[in-house]
Amino acid sequence: MSVSDGTTGAARRDVDRQKQQDVVIPIYPRLSQETPACFHIQVSPGATAAMVIQFAVATLDLDVTRTYILLEVTQAGGGERRLGDTEVPGERVLLWPQRARKEHLQEEGYYFILQAQGGGGAPGPGADDVGVPSLEDYDDLCSLSPLTEDTILTTLRQRFYKRKIYTYASGILVAINPFKFLTIYNPKYVTMYYNQPLGKLSPHIFAVADAAYHTMLRQQENQCVVISGESGSGKTQSTNFLIHCLTALSQKGCSSGVERTILGAGPVLEAFGNARTAQNNNSSRFGKFIQVNYLESGVVRGCVFITMLQNYHVFYYLLVGASPEEQTEFRLLQPEDYAYLQQVNTHGHIHTLCEWICRLGCLIEIGGNSTQTFLLSRIFSVLSAILYLGNVTYSQSEDGQRLKAGPEEILSTLSHLLKVKQELLVQALTERKQKTANDTLVLHYTLKEAITARDSMAKTLYSSLFDWIVLHINHALLNRRDMEESVSCLSIGILDIFGFEDFRTNSFEQFCINYANEKLHYYFNQHIFSLEQEEYKAEGICWRTVEYTDNLGCIQLISQKPTGLFSLLDEESNLPQATDDTLLGKFKKQHQNNPYFISTPVMKPAFIIHHFAGMVQYQIQDFRKKNTDHMRPDIVALLRSSELAFMRQLIGSDPVAVFRWGILRATVRIIAAFNSVGRTRAATGRLHHHLCLSPQRKIKTSKHKQLIPKVMNYEIRRIGWSVRRFIDLLCLVPQNLINSQSLKHIVGLTLYDHTTRAVLHPHQRKKPPSISAQFQASLNKLLETVGRAEPFFIRCIRSNAEKKEMVFDDALVLQQLRYTGMLETVRVRKSGYSAKFTFKEFLEKFKVLLPKGATAAPEDIAKLLQNMGLRQGTYQIGKTKVFLKDKERQRLQDAVNQEVMRNIIILQRWFRACLVRNNFLYKKDAAIRIQRCWRAFLAGNRCRAATVIQVAWRGSQKRTDYLRKRNSVQKMQELLKNKQVKKDVDFVLLHFCNSNMLFTTCDCREKTPLIKEIIKAQMKIHSKASGLGFEKGSCISCHPNTHHLAFPPQQKPQSGYKGLMVSYENRVSSLAGTKQQNEVQSVVNLFQSVLDGFIRGEIKRAEAGISKVVQNGPNSPLDHMFSTYQVNIMQSCDQCGSYIWVMEKAYMCSTCKLISHKKCLSKISTDCSTRCARLVSSIAFGVPVCVLTSQACPIPLVVQMLLEHVEMNGLYTEGIYRKSGSACHARELHQLLETNPEMATLENYSIHTVTGLVKRWLRELPDPLMTYNLYNEFLQAVELPNQSERLRVIYQKVEGLPTSNFNTLERLLFHLVRVAKEEEHNRMSANSLAIVFAPCILRSPDTTDPFLGMKDVSKTTMCVEILITEQFRRYTEKMQDILKLEFAETLAVNQLKLKRQNTVRTLLPWPFILEASSGGDMPNMDSLNPSATDRESERTLIERIKVNL
Repeated sequence: MSVSDGTTGAARRDVDRQKQQDVVIPIYPRLSQETPACFHIQVSPGATAAMVIQFAVATLDLDVTRTYILLEVTQAGGGERRLGDTEVPGERVLLWPQRARKEHLQEEGYYFILQAQGGGGAPGPGADDVGVPSLEDYDDLCSLSPLTEDTILTTLRQRFYKRKIYTYASGILVAINPFKFLTIYNPKYVTMYYNQPLGKLSPHIFAVADAAYHTMLRQQENQCVVISGESGSGKTQSTNFLIHCLTALSQKGCSSGVERTILGAGPVLEAFGNARTAQNNNSSRFGKFIQVNYLESGVVRGCVFITMLQNYHVFYYLLVGASPEEQTEFRLLQPEDYAYLQQVNTHGHIHTLCEWICRLGCLIEIGGNSTQTFLLSRIFSVLSAILYLGNVTYSQSEDGQRLKAGPEEILSTLSHLLKVKQELLVQALTERKQKTANDTLVLHYTLKEAITARDSMAKTLYSSLFDWIVLHINHALLNRRDMEESVSCLSIGILDIFGFEDFRTNSFEQFCINYANEKLHYYFNQHIFSLEQEEYKAEGICWRTVEYTDNLGCIQLISQKPTGLFSLLDEESNLPQATDDTLLGKFKKQHQNNPYFISTPVMKPAFIIHHFAGMVQYQIQDFRKKNTDHMRPDIVALLRSSELAFMRQLIGSDPVAVFRWGILRATVRIIAAFNSVGRTRAATGRLHHHLCLSPQRKIKTSKHKQLIPKVMNYEIRRIGWSVRRFIDLLCLVPQNLINSQSLKHIVGLTLYDHTTRAVLHPHQRKKPPSISAQFQASLNKLLETVGRAEPFFIRCIRSNAEKKEMVFDDALVLQQLRYTGMLETVRVRKSGYSAKFTFKEFLEKFKVLLPKGATAAPEDIAKLLQNMGLRQGTYQIGKTKVFLKDKERQRLQDAVNQEVMRNIIILQRWFRACLVRNNFLYKKDAAIRIQRCWRAFLAGNRCRAATVIQVAWRGSQKRTDYLRKRNSVQKMQELLKNKQVKKDVDFVLLHFCNSNMLFTTCDCREKTPLIKEIIKAQMKIHSKASGLGFEKGSCISCHPNTHHLAFPPQQKPQSGYKGLMVSYENRVSSLAGTKQQNEVQSVVNLFQSVLDGFIRGEIKRAEAGISKVVQNGPNSPLDHMFSTYQVNIMQSCDQCGSYIWVMEKAYMCSTCKLISHKKCLSKISTDCSTRCARLVSSIAFGVPVCVLTSQACPIPLVVQMLLEHVEMNGLYTEGIYRKSGSACHARELHQLLETNPEMATLENYSIHTVTGLVKRWLRELPDPLMTYNLYNEFLQAVELPNQSERLRVIYQKVEGLPTSNFNTLERLLFHLVRVAKEEEHNRMSANSLAIVFAPCILRSPDTTDPFLGMKDVSKTTMCVEILITEQFRRYTEKMQDILKLEFAETLAVNQLKLKRQNTVRTLLPWPFILEASSGGDMPNMDSLNPSATDRESERTLIERIKVNL
């Protein structure tokens, strides 16, 4: 159990034994101390009220010395009912409405109250002491102490008045009939008892059904439930409850046709097989064995009904409730007008008769074909004829020699209902034919013989009708797989036969019924007493024999050959001179000394038999007649001559033979019909739509009526039809009808013996068996079938003889307890061992409790039982088996469940530990990685910091050295007073500080020969490279715009890059002297870096300066892109307003869709972008590119945002443009970009959503990026065979695009190149990107045929792929050049530093430096600081290098 304040938790249950969830019980304490207003307790379905109170007391920490009670409140404001200690609150909760099982307010009712006994309020007016148990209130009679008849009777009485009609006697269920329907049979109880051990919950018939069902599935053995008891004890109703529960258990949440048919078959059989007697209003006048077949999975597979109908009971039925049409058709009268129904008062049972009418309607559902109405009418016709037979009367004829049957209207009605000739009917009812050796004699009936023949005819008709109904019910329940021997199935049988009867006048009927009950009681004794005790003795365990009353002597008295009462009856029945008196005398003579046979006085025609239920007196009158109550051959021949095929089926001795003969007869009739149609066609030349057949040739059944229209469609080419052709046509008949194979299988299952039907054979070669012989044979076969299954027993007891509701007659109940041997049964079950296992079975079932390595030896088993603390008397170990009491077995089973649960918990704990440890190791590894990366980051920062400090320190040292040396040089220059040397030094210093290698300090002063020659060479080289001339004697620095050199628009450099550098190096080397050779390489490197930067800058300016000039001519005024087309429908010109007639040429702008005459083109004053802005309400999507661009923003803002986001976040995403994003997110982002693009936060959306909007923007352009006008030209360019020419033409067409389209396409291609560069990660090659973007940027014009556009897909894809590939190549080359420039820049900077140091050291003589430093005036230290010119030169150099990069 578990408790929570207002909430419930799931308790861990055994999955194999507990399938439903625990029950939640709401409790409102009514106590003096402070407690929660309400709390919920979660308990198992079988927890008693005492257990719930104990748990509640512990939860609330109440005083355990006080006594508490539990009250139930159902409806709001209703009374309170006290629950007994043994009552189960969970059962009460399951009876509440569905809404009441959930959390609800107290005002709605349905809750429990906990209060102290004798205080805190009293139960309301609805409470009583019914729920308070006494000491004798036990669910199991085996728990009684002392065990006597009085204690058993007292316990049953107290439980009965508490409406507990079921009680256990170990595994046997005792059911007392209350003659009132109790509300304990709804589906909630089926759920409550599902898979619960027998005895765990309160006794119920559903518990027996559930135990049989799950025992069958668990042991894979057939089971049966034997219901016994006297008439009126409720056996039939118990059978119905069992059937409902078994079908509900097998449905698995859904209902099938088999279950519905089984439930519908019961009422039909009751309607035909039950009758009203003095002891029971719905007494079963037939015995039935219902065998429900299951698959191994527990699903119902089929069902078989085996019946034993008695052929001698009264038939009264089905007159009240018939419609006026049916009363007219079947000529029905009032019940009191029938002689067969005058012996019972039907006026008081109109409701019952109407109910039987409704039950008979269930037969329509069982039929399952279109003949339902037809069959129902035939059944009512036979029933009406049976009732009319009882009204046939006899009188002497005028001559007094024979009898005369009447009245005339009754005979006429019988002839009409049975479809026989009235003359033949009268002859069969008044006379019989007897064959002799040479002649046939006609003998007239006496009055007594005629009445006997009439009644025999009625009984045989009713018995045949009942057999026919059972046959068709079994066919409806037949599973075709049952006819396959290889398919195995399980079954649960329910045996329900007529109960023991003892009326004021008992005849042959009661004699047979009581004999069947004697056999059933003997079967019960064998299983409960004899076999059980014999097994104990065979196993050698300690056992004291329990004496019981054996009824074998009574059975032998009745059925033992040759002296049994049945044998003597058959013998006397065969003697023509014998009478009932001679039969009685033979009984007394043969069994005068038998203790079970008691003779009566001589003048009393009766005898007494001492049955297990008491002494019963039987009247000997009509014993012989009822034992040989056969239908005369004359009557059989009369009924066989009926025009009704249904009547011939009923009277047939062999159903299979009758079925085959019916098929053959129908075949012959249909062949004759075909021949008649053929002759008619040959005579008239056409096929009639209606067959005119004689009444003898009319087809009787609807099956053949359905067949005729199908065969009539065939053209009959010849008159004769072969039988083989007709058999082929029979394939049109539905497949769910009876066939000979299924009929033979059903006949074999239902014990439909040919000998029992031999009485209906018209030409009997031997005398048919007697009624008693047939009854014994059927009963023996039935008990043989029951004996092959494991039984469950239900003992039904009648509570009172007056059939009053909830009345307990002590004397009657005690009498039934005595003759059923209930006291002995309880003693055996109490002292016996209900659970027994072989050593191997015990080892397999309780292996988890045994130690490892234990075997099936008795020593190991005994050690286990001792360790479990079982008392010595509760178990015994025999030679091959272990015997246990039921409580001990349940204790072991609970221990097994606990051990299994413990092992499950251990496995779960280890599994969870593994999961937690794996998670811990994963997090530990992640933490270690983070720590490692962080430490590496810190170490790297320290290293970089140290490097920066070292660089700064070294730079400071070098700078100090440089400034000191420079100060020395300046001082030396002043001291030497050498102007030429100072000029050379200044020139060299400025030469190395100038980043462009262009001399800015030239003031036309004289230079050294080397410098002059270098300057001249530079002038010549730059003149060649730039195409500009310089005046003689002027330097490069004299031209202020030299660093803005650019290629002429129409010229290209004539000299190659490598050739220029080689020429420059050779020239510098030739000009340098021997001493200046070490400076040549420095000058060349500096020149190369400046030249590269110059070329790179000019190329960038040239590319940035390209602008598309749109001609504003007559064909494309104001940026319009016009195309011509021929007008098919009259339109108006947007410029002048006049019409453009059909077949004229019109001009339409592909961007803004402006339409105009050719003559109006020059008059257009609105440019394309202004018109598009008016036409398009969107600000981002579906708008021409020209509208979204300007000089300040050459690329649309949305495109720039989307492409930059993809380049920053998605270049490494696999399938970046191949996969689609969320449609919902795409619509959301699209709406945001349409309304306010600046406020869009692209980081909130997946990269695939952003890429999808890029493609959508391109697709929704009115004119694609590569416009419609150039579409055909791009395709023509792709078809060029030469690759270089193809590339040149495509780029030429690209340059022809509008400026906004050109800029946007250039930006898009640069983006696609960056995507393709990361192909290793995103799996997007140039071809993949071309496939994706070709339909977006190079679409077919709207006027083009869509199928032609599909043919051009490969060309458009190739065109886009060429652009992406070429741009990728250029991008790669440019990146390589940048890398080279970076390397050259780094090398030049390093060499420049070295040259600065080396130049000072080379130009200044060390002695002079030392002299200057040792004596003389030293320059001021402030003069060592770098000049502004030096710093400016360094900044200029660094900035230009960054620009070039």
